Amino acid sequence: MLSAAMAVATLSFAQKKEVQEAYKAAEAGNVAEANRQIAAADRLLNGQLYQLEPAVQEQYYYAKGMALLKSGKAVEGSEYLAKINDLGKSKIYTGKNGKTKVYYVGKAAADQSGVANLKEETYQPTTVAKLSAALNPMVQKASADAMAAYEAKNYATAAAKFAELNNLLKAAGQPDQLYEYYSAISYALAEDKEAAIAAYNALINSGYTGVRTTYTATDKSGQVQSFDRASWELMKKTSKDYTDFKSETAPSVEKELYETNAALMVDAGKYDDAIALIDKGLAKFPGNAKLTELKGLAYFKSGNDDKFMESLKQAVAKNPQDALSWYNLGVLQSRNPKTLNEAEASFNRALEIDPNNVQALQAMFFNVYMGDDGAVIAEYDKARKAGKMDEANKILADRKARFTKGLPYLERWYKLQPDDRELISTLRSVYQTLGKTDKVNEMKSAEARLK
Repeated sequence: MLSAAMAVATLSFAQKKEVQEAYKAAEAGNVAEANRQIAAADRLLNGQLYQLEPAVQEQYYYAKGMALLKSGKAVEGSEYLAKINDLGKSKIYTGKNGKTKVYYVGKAAADQSGVANLKEETYQPTTVAKLSAALNPMVQKASADAMAAYEAKNYATAAAKFAELNNLLKAAGQPDQLYEYYSAISYALAEDKEAAIAAYNALINSGYTGVRTTYTATDKSGQVQSFDRASWELMKKTSKDYTDFKSETAPSVEKELYETNAALMVDAGKYDDAIALIDKGLAKFPGNAKLTELKGLAYFKSGNDDKFMESLKQAVAKNPQDALSWYNLGVLQSRNPKTLNEAEASFNRALEIDPNNVQALQAMFFNVYMGDDGAVIAEYDKARKAGKMDEANKILADRKARFTKGLPYLERWYKLQPDDRELISTLRSVYQTLGKTDKVNEMKSAEARLK
């Protein structure tokens, strides 16, 4: 038992020693030595950084982050340095896992560990001022690079640079999630859906809303300067060197975060994740038409027609002027012969809202009135060959009656798209069925015109 205890103590001492040596090397600007010592510490730690007390964890993040930065790995380096800020913001949960002392940063990590009877403590990082001075030139460069890439529409580069800038500011003790938000937008514009979804999830889970107030005043040279609120309030009362004091509050983007991320998830085929996020969003923003529409789309793409129909009914209840949802509802209802009347009503509602809705005009004729015309013709032939002429004639009469009802929708469609060859061919066939010879000739002339 004594040997085991000594082995644990020796391992712990070795871990700390490697980290401390790496920290000294990083402070001295010796990147190669810092990397060597950190690599040795990583081998001993095996990812179990929680075995180091917060002060040594801080040294580890400082050494590894600075070494990566100076090796040209800016994004990775800034991520490690940003963790120093987390040490100061989060509660530290300490205790023992068997004979090993542990230090978990944040309640989530503590809960995940399963270790009982942890004590809650706080820690104040000591390298923030030092980092702020060292990182300021990097912050300026990352900011310039990010904006240049964004303006050049090089969104993938912009996204990485905005993420780097966000981490550098966190490491310097000046966290500003605005750049994390810009990074998420840039990943979406770059169509890197996985990275964009991860970025939007991080923003949503952190409670980011985008609401922020900026305080500005104009100096004697005409330059607009930004201030924190306390300084701005004081200068507004006492300073004669500034004029035009303004405060502006940006609106919340929280609803947009949910809408954009849900759309990205649906596009990426993550339907269950999208539905879970949408339900969370609808709890915050009841009646949100965009989220309701996306929920329906997720159900539709995942093949869950019952849930899709339920979602569409909710959508039109919340927004009766939603022509698209009325159309989609009609499509689903038209698949069941028992709900054809409901489908007709839904398509008509879509057309009341948007009389030029070509999709609704098409669906009204083909889904409601024409149906499976091939099956109808086959049924007619079967009855005729069996000598059941009354039955055969009734099938034809019913077909003509449906075509007569559906014809106005085809004609409205033709007015909107007079050069659609397939539509003209369909109209000619319908006119022939209904015995409208003059209209048949008109369609033949239209076909000749298009040839």
